[in-house]
Amino acid sequence: MKKFVIAALGGTIAGTLLSVQVAPLLAEEASKPASVYQELDLFGDVFRRIRGDYVEQVDDKKLIEAAINGMLSSLDPHSSYMPADEYDDMKVQTRGSFGGLGIEVTMENGAVKVVSPMDGTPASAAGILSGDFITHVNGESLMGLTLDDAVDKMRGPVGSEVTLKIVREGKTEPFDVTLTRDTIKLTAVKGRLEANTAILRITTFNDQTFPNLQESLKKVAEEAGGIDKLNGVILDLRNNPGGLLTQAIAVSDAFLDKGEIVSTRGRKPEESERFNATPGDLAQGKPIVVLINGGSASASEIVTGALQDHHRAIVVGTKSFGKGSVQTVIPVQNDGAMRLTTSRYYTPSGRSIQALGIAPDIVVPQPPAAPETDKAEDTPETRSEADLRGVLSNDSMTEDEKKQAEDERAKAEEAAKLRLEDFQLAYGIDIIKGLAVAGQTLVPVDEPKAAAKP
Repeated sequence: MKKFVIAALGGTIAGTLLSVQVAPLLAEEASKPASVYQELDLFGDVFRRIRGDYVEQVDDKKLIEAAINGMLSSLDPHSSYMPADEYDDMKVQTRGSFGGLGIEVTMENGAVKVVSPMDGTPASAAGILSGDFITHVNGESLMGLTLDDAVDKMRGPVGSEVTLKIVREGKTEPFDVTLTRDTIKLTAVKGRLEANTAILRITTFNDQTFPNLQESLKKVAEEAGGIDKLNGVILDLRNNPGGLLTQAIAVSDAFLDKGEIVSTRGRKPEESERFNATPGDLAQGKPIVVLINGGSASASEIVTGALQDHHRAIVVGTKSFGKGSVQTVIPVQNDGAMRLTTSRYYTPSGRSIQALGIAPDIVVPQPPAAPETDKAEDTPETRSEADLRGVLSNDSMTEDEKKQAEDERAKAEEAAKLRLEDFQLAYGIDIIKGLAVAGQTLVPVDEPKAAAKP
């Protein structure tokens, strides 16, 4: 089997069966004061006491699985054990279709925190936001549970309802949100044309991300009349929690001709790897803007860091999540698997974004959505010279020129409307427009400046 690594807060991929030479390890440890033998004896003694003396009868399998998961989860928030059923679910997710609410979550100080809601899912429709904390599911507290156990509480049959209690920054009291579970079908990339700019919304990094990216950009370019008609490209990575490392590398490579994309460094020097770009740029040198926010994590940060360090893109939005580690999913006995943090990753300049995140080149917060009552209010009617009775005609423009001026005004009004709907996206489009008007593009650098060392 092939070995894969994931760069996400959640995700599933097939890994290799890891064989461990236990005997040499035990022999080496035997000389130490607290040997592995003694520690295993301690574990066995505790296990026997629980089986024999606990107030209720325990399930041996569940007890051992809990011990394994406790061992892994004590390492970091992203290492964990997956029993066979969870492992099967995770493998399905990387293929892009599964049942659930459409929320990526992580653990923060023992609480379940939303990394991002996925586009077009019950969580997104219900208004769940990145940074929300989920404290209860159907009235049952999640405090003290592992992340996998908390996620289990949120799972259920498609069509069934679940009520989440949410704690949100800026709200004085927790509040309940009721969602209906649905089949989550993730389209990795959605493309559209906006003001002669290709908008590529990347929601996840699964097996389909790079093929979807190629196809989406091709369709948008055809709609514009050819890629030469495009002003530039916007990669929207907001609320993208990550996914497969291989796909993050492929997406970065799509817009870089050469140079390092990312490096990973494990515990041993020989486990370090560097991934470099190959010739070819899908955007053909057009300017690129990358949109990020606090829900952009891991694989999203790899792409952002690579394009930012090479000066291939301008990064707009707010600081990203800050997950700079890579997990390997390793199948074990009984058809389960463990997700183990095996390396850290570094951007081309050598910086680690672990617990720091990526700072945008231009910080642009997203204004909160206006209440429906505000949207419904009529704006005052304005009048111009053209509305006056008996107005003089404009004798300096032909009918075709007048039509062109009207078209340009309509486009400007659409752009103003977009600012109300999605200010960050509108800001990115304005940057692309400005570069196009000035006849400028972004000139990539082959060797990014090395990150400063403390």
